[in-house]
Amino acid sequence: MSLDDLVQQLRQVHGDALRAAVLYGSAASGEQVVGHSDFNVLAIVSSIDVAQMRSLGQTMRAWQEAGNPPVLVLTEQEWLRSADIFPMEYADILERHRLLHGTLSLSGLTVDLHHLRLQTEQEAMGTLLRLRRGVMVAGTDAARQTDLLRSSYSALLVIFRAVLRLHGVKPERDATRVIQAVAAQCGFDAAPFTSVSALVRGTPFANGEAETVLTGYVRGMDVLVEYLDQFTPPTAASAVISPVQS
Repeated sequence: MSLDDLVQQLRQVHGDALRAAVLYGSAASGEQVVGHSDFNVLAIVSSIDVAQMRSLGQTMRAWQEAGNPPVLVLTEQEWLRSADIFPMEYADILERHRLLHGTLSLSGLTVDLHHLRLQTEQEAMGTLLRLRRGVMVAGTDAARQTDLLRSSYSALLVIFRAVLRLHGVKPERDATRVIQAVAAQCGFDAAPFTSVSALVRGTPFANGEAETVLTGYVRGMDVLVEYLDQFTPPTAASAVISPVQS
């Protein structure tokens, strides 16, 4: 299922109630890696009922089977009051998004860095726990180790960009620069992460490299989680992220 197909189905089911369909994340600014990046879509509706949700069942299954995360569907009121519980997503949307349909209201929306720190730590810790489980399942199987690293990459970049935003830095488009900036800030080795970035972009590991990279990758995530646990955002009025003015 293509992005256009998804929007067409959303419009067909919701009609005038579909206020906006928005693409956000790496694909919104052309940074995605074909075959390895998700299309993150937000749908804003005036209202939604169970019958509408059911009628979108086949569409949403096809969308996720194509390798994309579930569509984030919010009512207009939910969109305007949920920045505190989805700060990572909102920070990304406020900074970069592409409107696919309708109009997206950004008036008065900001992301509090204290909320962002909490979700970033939670996501980083969740990623670390999944990596540990994955390491145990993969054992010494290089193919499984490689798959584990490749599959974690997209979510990891979202976390890294959030870390930079916590420090008042707008993340660059180049993934390698993002990795290097976060590694320097938090005190871990960037090399395992840049190796995975190269892997996702088509450069295979050398013989035996997967195990070494995975070891450094997990060690880096250990350091990142500890760093975020101790990090305190600024308390001044600057401790918010506001919409980027176009």
